[in-house]
Amino acid sequence: MKWHELLRIVRKEPVFTSAMLQTGQVSRERLRLQLSRWTEAGKIFQLRRGVYVLAHPYRSIEPHPFLLANTLRKNSYVSLQSALAYHGLIPEYVPVITSVTTSRPEELQTDLGIFVFRHIKMGYFFGYLRTEVAPGQKAFLATPEKALLDLVYGTRDGERTESLRELRLQNTDSIDLIRLRGIAERFDKPKISRAASRIIAIIEEELNES
Repeated sequence: MKWHELLRIVRKEPVFTSAMLQTGQVSRERLRLQLSRWTEAGKIFQLRRGVYVLAHPYRSIEPHPFLLANTLRKNSYVSLQSALAYHGLIPEYVPVITSVTTSRPEELQTDLGIFVFRHIKMGYFFGYLRTEVAPGQKAFLATPEKALLDLVYGTRDGERTESLRELRLQNTDSIDLIRLRGIAERFDKPKISRAASRIIAIIEEELNES
């Protein structure tokens, strides 16, 4: 494959995989070698085996970090602090992209950022939507309620009132309290049920004070 052929195929793709290029008479081994050469030349970035992004001079679309996270680990969705920040529920800027996955936990440091994947049981893998995070780019993203409870699930003593207050939740009117209760029931864990009740109490307390 020639460079101009690669650009013709992927220039309008925010991220691409080697599988997308294995069509027709393209040799897998020759393609792997060519991709390696383009990576060494700085024309493309390899985020992990088989996942690539064009370098700045060549790409026409800036890949959204959430789309990259989904591509780096197929059975995952963005959640925890990243989703909470996206939904405007916490004030902090979150430089690391956090996701949950049913596969093994992993941290990837790439040229385009750090991506952390935390393990979650298959039965708790729900509560996310395919969301447009940038024009023409969609990613699997936890709802505000699921992101909160995913964080509690993966944090020691995360259900304690003190821990929940430390999140400094804001824009809590975007949290659907009925949905929060429903998600907690699906977890069917005392820790999560306590967290949901305490989150609701914190929100109601703030409403009364205002």
